[in-house]
Amino acid sequence: MSHLLVLIPIALGLGALGLAAFFWSLRAGQYDDLEGASVRILDGESEETPS
Repeated sequence: MSHLLVLIPIALGLGALGLAAFFWSLRAGQYDDLEGASVRILDGESEETPS
């Protein structure tokens, strides 16, 4: 029973940390262009310079 007194707050803290990271990524614009990557992969032009 005493293990639950430790594990429950840890689980709630990790859940809150994950939720905070998700909201941070929303505010940072990580999900603004969902279709852009799928179009860019089919473009065929490489942006890397050959060395």
